[in-house]
Amino acid sequence: MANHKSALKRARQSETRRLRNRMNKTRVKNAVKSARDAVGGEAGAAAEVLRKAMSALFRAASKGTLHRRNSARRIARLSRQMDAARKAA
Repeated sequence: MANHKSALKRARQSETRRLRNRMNKTRVKNAVKSARDAVGGEAGAAAEVLRKAMSALFRAASKGTLHRRNSARRIARLSRQMDAARKAA
């Protein structure tokens, strides 16, 4: 464990950030999972779930939990799946 005052503070900050990142990652995973599940269902409900997933991804990128390109790539893939499902229906 850290002994210096600044190192103790850094340890506290790291723990706080770790918990915040974990919360954001969990939120993103759940939103993406529900969006993938909704792709085959009703178009209006699926669009709403996709919008929430996109919001969670954008938020995680803005907070620094995810890289912005990682977030953009996931959004693009979800959008492509949604469009393919709409065309198939």
